[in-house]
Amino acid sequence: MNLNYFSLSEFDCPSLDGSGVNMDSQFLTKLESAREIAGIPFRITSGYRTKEYNEDLLKRGYKASKNSSHLIGVAADIAVSSGSERYIVLNALIKAGFKRIGVAKGFIHCDTDSSKPNSVWTY
Repeated sequence: MNLNYFSLSEFDCPSLDGSGVNMDSQFLTKLESAREIAGIPFRITSGYRTKEYNEDLLKRGYKASKNSSHLIGVAADIAVSSGSERYIVLNALIKAGFKRIGVAKGFIHCDTDSSKPNSVWTY
């Protein structure tokens, strides 16, 4: 897959080099569109996750879901450092067609998991 704004390695699970190849191509196409709309860089803090890594996050007290969309390569967390940056990223994700978005102080989660309902939530 040819990406303009991202490299697959940005989506690697910290416990498995090269695992960014497990990202869903339709998800990545939609994320590329959001990045184009935003006009600012997106720093990915979490992309693909192995089951073991996701379980480790839970053990360490992170609010990771047991059936996280990261496990199937249809989710990413994007770092944000200000209210204006949060607005730009959120607006771009909505315009690109994302219908599942989680908003935290330091990041925005987006996914295209069709097994889950459309939703916007906070952490």
